[in-house]
Amino acid sequence: MIGDVTSTVLHAALSGLAQRQRVTSDNIANVNTPGFLAGRVAFESDLRSQLRNGQTPTVSGGTVARSLEPTNTNGNNVNLDSETIIATETGLRYQLALNALDGKYSVLRTALRTA
Repeated sequence: MIGDVTSTVLHAALSGLAQRQRVTSDNIANVNTPGFLAGRVAFESDLRSQLRNGQTPTVSGGTVARSLEPTNTNGNNVNLDSETIIATETGLRYQLALNALDGKYSVLRTALRTA
C-alpha cells in the first residue's frame, strides 16, 4: 500500500508544488530586479499523461521555464498580484495533497492496529 500508485502520484504532486512555491518565492523576491523574467513550473500535464499511459509517475519536481509575458520598462515581467495568487493557490493545493496522503496513512495505521 505504501508504494501504490496513489501515494506515488501524491508524492509527485507534492514535489511539483514545492518546486512551484520555490520559483514563485524567487519571482516575488526579484519583483524589482531589472531584466528578471518570472519562472513558471509545469508538472500537471506530464503527471496526467503518465497516468493515462499506465506508467508509474516519476517524481521530478516539474519543469521550470521563464515566462514570456510582456516586460515593463526595466525588462522585468514579474506581476506581484499574479505571483501572490499563484502562491496562495499552490499552498492550498499542497495542503490538499498532504490531507490526501494523511488519509492514505490513516487507513494503513488503522489496518495495522486491527491486525
